[in-house]
Amino acid sequence: MEQIRNILRQKINGTSIRAIVRNTGVSRNTIKGYIRMIISSGYKLQNALELDDEALMGLMYEPYRPPTVEARHTHLQEKLPLYAEDLKKPHVTRQLLWEEYRQEFADGYGYTRFCHHLNEYIGKKDVTAIFSHRPGEKIMVDFAGDKLSYIDKESGEVIDCEVLITALPFSSYIYAEALPSQKQQDFVKGLSNAFLYLGGVPQSVLCDNLKSVVKKANRYEPIFTELIDQLSVHYQTTFMAARVRKPRDKATVEISVNVTYKRIYGKLRDARCYNLKELNTLIRIELEALNTRNFKGRDYSRKDVFERYERALLQPLPGRVFEVKKTVVAKVQKNYHIILGEDMHQYSVPWRYSGKKVKAAYTSDTVEIYHEHKRIALHRRNYRRHGYSTLKEHMPENHKAIMEQKGWDAGYFLRQASKTGPSTRQAVAQVLESKSFPEQTYNACLGILRLGNKYGQDRLEAACSLVLQGPRVNFGIINNILKNNMDKQLRNTADQEFKTPANKNIRGSQNYV
Repeated sequence: MEQIRNILRQKINGTSIRAIVRNTGVSRNTIKGYIRMIISSGYKLQNALELDDEALMGLMYEPYRPPTVEARHTHLQEKLPLYAEDLKKPHVTRQLLWEEYRQEFADGYGYTRFCHHLNEYIGKKDVTAIFSHRPGEKIMVDFAGDKLSYIDKESGEVIDCEVLITALPFSSYIYAEALPSQKQQDFVKGLSNAFLYLGGVPQSVLCDNLKSVVKKANRYEPIFTELIDQLSVHYQTTFMAARVRKPRDKATVEISVNVTYKRIYGKLRDARCYNLKELNTLIRIELEALNTRNFKGRDYSRKDVFERYERALLQPLPGRVFEVKKTVVAKVQKNYHIILGEDMHQYSVPWRYSGKKVKAAYTSDTVEIYHEHKRIALHRRNYRRHGYSTLKEHMPENHKAIMEQKGWDAGYFLRQASKTGPSTRQAVAQVLESKSFPEQTYNACLGILRLGNKYGQDRLEAACSLVLQGPRVNFGIINNILKNNMDKQLRNTADQEFKTPANKNIRGSQNYV
């Protein structure tokens, strides 16, 4: 309106149209149109200049007339809330909704216009709010949807791991760790490690409605598990749960999950790890690179913001790390192992405790086994299902010998034979050389050595010295010598001088004079 009044003043003062164009930058046709509309309305230019803005606008423009609302438009607007809710259900598409809409309202909109109105309605309902976070106030926690894995050396099995991700919403500072599962003790261990990584504890922890954390979900007063309540007291922090199916309540960690996919998962796509520790070592290397990487278009990183504004505001860590320790009572099986049902993994105890009841106290890292308040075994926890953790010192002697077969070689049998004597060693050496493939003689060598347990080492050495006088050496010959006491006969005759026995058919020296 001020521009129109300026044009009218110049025209009243006798300024030419061309000069008004130069002064205002408005085109000549537009200026002529303004003057023509005022004159056609019956007003003189001076009278029009004295009108207020609303009256002057009425002369310049026709009053706004809202478009006529069609029946199909009214009908669709009434249905849009229902269609928006149906679209959230599995397997429901816009095409399906449009087909049902046209069956109900044959003269309705086409597919393109239907989608336009539906998307416009959803867009209005899907507006987001901007939250400002105070430094050190909160940490957001979530598990990534995709998993990482390592290869078990013993079985070759690929073991999938859950990945816990935390983020401080003020600085977007990220922590990530691979865990065996989402169970309580693994979640607690991961969160405790996150606090150690930060060097302090935020005032509150916001997490999803995980079964390991929330016993009963509620928008206003969720009920947490007893273990989480203990964790909250230990670290002097407050746990909060996001609303069910409202990921934007913890938007920072949701974004951090996607960042982790690109900056950590992508970098480890070809990495080969053989245990959880190796996998977490590689994750930590890429995590450091991520946190020290500058934000796009900025000259500072997540770590810069964290160090400058947040670290000093975190609460101090307690004197010890919170550790979940569970206890179960188990009966030692005949194979002198107990089964830890949570992982379906078996752990050995000394064989003499077979058939007895013991108590297993375990954390996420170790398994301790007690009998009558005395610790009888300590193992590193193994999460491989249906696997075995066996210590050699828990085996009886005969089982140790069987296990040693896995390490059999020619040197092993020669060393064992040397303990009996040189003849035994020489006999075993000849048996090893009797076949093109020494492995084919290992059972025979084992049988020879075990004869010493049955008949005594001295007799075995004597039998071997006897068999070495013959053309062949094998287990059967040595066994027959010992079985028939031939080694004893040799020992008895060796001490006596040989004399020809008396016989009437044998002539003596007197017959040769």
